[in-house]
Amino acid sequence: MLLSPAGGPSGNLPPQSGSFWGRLKPKAKEPEPPQNPQMAVARTRLLTLAFGDMETIRVLPPSFVELEAVARDWTKPPPDAIFTLRVPVEFASFQAARLVSGPYIYLTSEDSFQIATMGIQGLRVEIVSDAPPPPDDPPAPPPPPVLEMPASFNLELNPGQFVALDVEVASDELDMARMEDGTTVDGQFWGCLDIVHKGDTHKMDFSGTRLPPNDIFTPEFMLDSKILSKLALATKPAMAKCSLSILAPANVYCELILSFSPLWKIGTTWPIGENIGENKVKYFVRVHPGGALENIEQQVVTTAIYYEAVPEPGMVDPLEFVAPRNSFAMSFRDFIPHLNNVLDQLGMSIHARTVFVNNNLSSFAGHKNIAYRLLSPGKIAAAIDITVTQDPCIFTRIFLIWRGVSDEEIGNFATSGEKEANTYNWREVIGWSEDSKDSTMFRVLETSILEIF
Repeated sequence: MLLSPAGGPSGNLPPQSGSFWGRLKPKAKEPEPPQNPQMAVARTRLLTLAFGDMETIRVLPPSFVELEAVARDWTKPPPDAIFTLRVPVEFASFQAARLVSGPYIYLTSEDSFQIATMGIQGLRVEIVSDAPPPPDDPPAPPPPPVLEMPASFNLELNPGQFVALDVEVASDELDMARMEDGTTVDGQFWGCLDIVHKGDTHKMDFSGTRLPPNDIFTPEFMLDSKILSKLALATKPAMAKCSLSILAPANVYCELILSFSPLWKIGTTWPIGENIGENKVKYFVRVHPGGALENIEQQVVTTAIYYEAVPEPGMVDPLEFVAPRNSFAMSFRDFIPHLNNVLDQLGMSIHARTVFVNNNLSSFAGHKNIAYRLLSPGKIAAAIDITVTQDPCIFTRIFLIWRGVSDEEIGNFATSGEKEANTYNWREVIGWSEDSKDSTMFRVLETSILEIF
């Protein structure tokens, strides 16, 4: 007889109650937690509002009325202005885009809004209006005025004698930190502090100018009396340095007179000449064939007469004296060999032009670019005239005027650079002649240089 395992108890099997499997009981099923639809995560839908070239991002409102209110609040159109909202079809829902043949869906009611936003997570709405663009954010309110602040002065009364003044600066109503246009009054200033203590009068006045913001000036610089003593040298006006040589075929005595125009003043001279009138200096010399000059009055023998000529400061205009129309400009590296070649063409010996370049090399090296010109004999004589008691006499006067040129200004010399200077005939300008090389002639060679600032 066949029996099923699911049937009744079998005589061959032990009772189920005592078996291992009978001890296992099914566990009671836990009840499922109730579903709360409000706990579902809701994704925020975004709105991009565009008006002309201005855009802003907001949260997409659920209704057309609220959307229009948000758009009007942003643009703030006048009451009578045209105001329309439209959605590009590429940003609208698929259901709405497939029913429109144009590029836009105009939102005119709640129905058009709901259809355009059906199933999308973001919407771009363009505002069509003749109203002015939305106003910018209002500027931040100005900071409160500074009506009181401490001040400290470190003064040097005498070399090595210092005093410090700590005071409080106060103003009743004027802001000490800003001007009316908002310019901040700060930085380092260089000027003059005037302190007066006379009787009942006690006051302190300061007048100065602000130093460049990128330059750092330490208190040591401001208080160093050695630096202050050099300010006179730094503000020294432009000055021409002149060297005059005389070459004669034999020993000869002669008088040489330098006459300066009223716009020029005589500076240092060596040997010291004899003043024979206003702006006139005379030398009585004996000229030796080798180029030596014997000053009879001072019993001094030199190879040249040195003198300085100082022009009237108001007369010197750097941009007028050395300009692209009358000068040439090039870099410092190109200028030195170019100048040496020019002096060679003008008949100067190797020794003379080497001395001329070496004596002025430090001044040239202070500039990245240099512009220069040579003056004609007529213009030189109008400023400084030379007369000698020898006839005939061959004059060669080389007067170099130059100034430093910035990288920004060098572009103005595009048509008057090194290439044009190399082909320029300076011999014709200074009136050079072959007789200046004739050793049988009485010759005067003068080289002058003037740096203008």
